[in-house]
Amino acid sequence: MRIAYITTAAKGEKNHRYLRYYTGKMDSLGIDYTEIDIDGKDRSRLQSLLAETNVVYVEGGNTFYLMRSVRESGFGGLITGLVEKGMPYVGVSAGTYIACPPIEMATWKPRPDRNRYGVEDLTGLGLVPVALSVHYQPAYREHLKQGIATCRYPVRILTDGQALLFRDGKATLVGDPEEVVL
Repeated sequence: MRIAYITTAAKGEKNHRYLRYYTGKMDSLGIDYTEIDIDGKDRSRLQSLLAETNVVYVEGGNTFYLMRSVRESGFGGLITGLVEKGMPYVGVSAGTYIACPPIEMATWKPRPDRNRYGVEDLTGLGLVPVALSVHYQPAYREHLKQGIATCRYPVRILTDGQALLFRDGKATLVGDPEEVVL
């Protein structure tokens, strides 16, 4: 198995420690991965890079930076087609938000992702049928309630110890079994 590790969203942030942490983990486990920055690449080049992989793992960072890059590079249409054909997509933080129908959930916390990148259209890729809010902490409760009240999609809330696995139209909670419901 070979993983395409998409790190572009980190360029929208100052702290990159988490990238070193996760690449270190993958290295220590002997995971075969290729680190890919989608900036400056077109759909054809990305298609060539992804042809050698079995899984696409889109790392976190700034959601708006990532969404702009996804659109400019053609990655959005490419990954949507690959997922429809069965390619596993793993989204972490910003990588999760862009997989949803909207990306507005990135702003539903006290310290939201800042949209410094001119992204006006908050439409995501729609790889999953729900809006996901990640990194939940109790202090986010009121911010989430406000966001949920205006969201047009069902919302699922995840802590850092959880993930949702979408398969055959069904979502399965993985990790901490206590789902956050507001």
